[in-house]
Amino acid sequence: MKPPPAPTKAPLPWISPLQYRSPTRAAPSPPPPPAPETPTPLRFIHHPELAGLIAASPSAQRALDLFNAAAAQRGFSHTPATFSALLIRLARARLPSATAAVLRRAASAPCQFIEPQFLPLLRLLPADHSLTLLRLLPALLRRCRVSPKALAVCLDRLVSSRCPDVLTELLADLRDPQNKYLPKPNTCIYNILIKHYIKKGDLGIAFEVFDEMREFNCAHVRPDLVTYSTLIGGLCRGGKMKEAFELFEELIEKDHIVPDQLTYNVLIGGFCRLGQVEKAQAIFGFMRKNDCEPNAFNYATLINGHCKKGEVNEARRVFEEMISSGVQPDAVSYTALIGCLCRHGNVDEGIALVLEMREKGCKADVVTYNLVLEGLCKDGRTVEAMGLLGRLPLEGVKLNVASHRIVMNCLCSHGEVEKAAGLLGMMLGRGFLPHYAASNMLLIGLCDVGRVADATVALYGLVETGFMPEASCWARLIESVFRERKLRRSIELLDVLIAEG
Repeated sequence: MKPPPAPTKAPLPWISPLQYRSPTRAAPSPPPPPAPETPTPLRFIHHPELAGLIAASPSAQRALDLFNAAAAQRGFSHTPATFSALLIRLARARLPSATAAVLRRAASAPCQFIEPQFLPLLRLLPADHSLTLLRLLPALLRRCRVSPKALAVCLDRLVSSRCPDVLTELLADLRDPQNKYLPKPNTCIYNILIKHYIKKGDLGIAFEVFDEMREFNCAHVRPDLVTYSTLIGGLCRGGKMKEAFELFEELIEKDHIVPDQLTYNVLIGGFCRLGQVEKAQAIFGFMRKNDCEPNAFNYATLINGHCKKGEVNEARRVFEEMISSGVQPDAVSYTALIGCLCRHGNVDEGIALVLEMREKGCKADVVTYNLVLEGLCKDGRTVEAMGLLGRLPLEGVKLNVASHRIVMNCLCSHGEVEKAAGLLGMMLGRGFLPHYAASNMLLIGLCDVGRVADATVALYGLVETGFMPEASCWARLIESVFRERKLRRSIELLDVLIAEG
């Protein structure tokens, strides 16, 4: 057999955008096209296996390919489980249009779906698609109306989203007696609405919804502990403690509902925020009289109340009372007292509590350590603070940008520029940036002590992260460089400024 004749014409060269800038360079030849792969015949895939493969697929497209390939098998028809697996995979990939297309296909499929298969979708989809799915559910489930649970899931999704127009649509449907797909609202639905209006700061509308609940004389719509706790919390955040306490009394006397630790804590926190710790302490005593033992969260709130007023001894007393009552302090309780001690000059006692936490297996987090760093800096113990910054990541503690900025701000404000320059290197190496003001202060401080070369190095490091010095800082840098008669470095600094902006 003779070989095929050689082509008479050379293939056209592949041209990249770079070729126009470098015309003298030879253009690379394009890579040869890959040989077509011989398709491997699929073995028959059963429904449970297919659902697992779709859920574990590396991409949404792969999941869709598997779904379609399985449908091409003789005698195969998709089940609710395979539809559900694909829908969730597409929704998690943030492909609402593709999800909607599969939903339309599912509505026409001869499948008997059940509602729990669609509840995750209501949470995953964007707000407008979630409402569309809620309206489509009766067709998918072959029934007249959706359940109160599905309505609650969708309403909660819309409330948490930033799409007020979509929420308004659903509320209009909910209040329309002619709507044909929604059930009558129950206590859960009203609680979601009250929570929504409280978060918006619309206390008046929240209480209108509350009054509407009271108009119902049926078991499925009745104010419960969640209703009262949400409303009391809204009043407390607004500083309306008298109204909050009156509502608390109504909870007990009118509806005969027994408050729990969370409800009590809303009142305790409200009084503490206003500095009325003695009233918060009275609520504490009222809890015990009514056989509701305070938990660690209640104690932490009361400790924070004393800390806010600078009552360190009272905060200690509450902490000791918690231990004597048999309540094991948690990270929140420890952190509350540690913060109080460190802010009021008792850093060593705060550090001792951190060590006690470790001994008892209670892990201190970055919030706890930031309070210790703040206390060390306030006491002028910057060497210990920097040592802590260097050591903690090696011990598995994940510090954040605030951890480093606390120390950097202290060093700059106290003129410890050499230490600050060393800390800057650590911060940039860990991907953290100082505050803008601290960066300018550091550069000027280095110039003031004659460390112009260090200031230049620091500037280059900061500029690479997008930092641009303010005008006064820049003028100080140029002046210092000229004073040292290093014109070349001045020009390089100017080049950096021009290049960045």
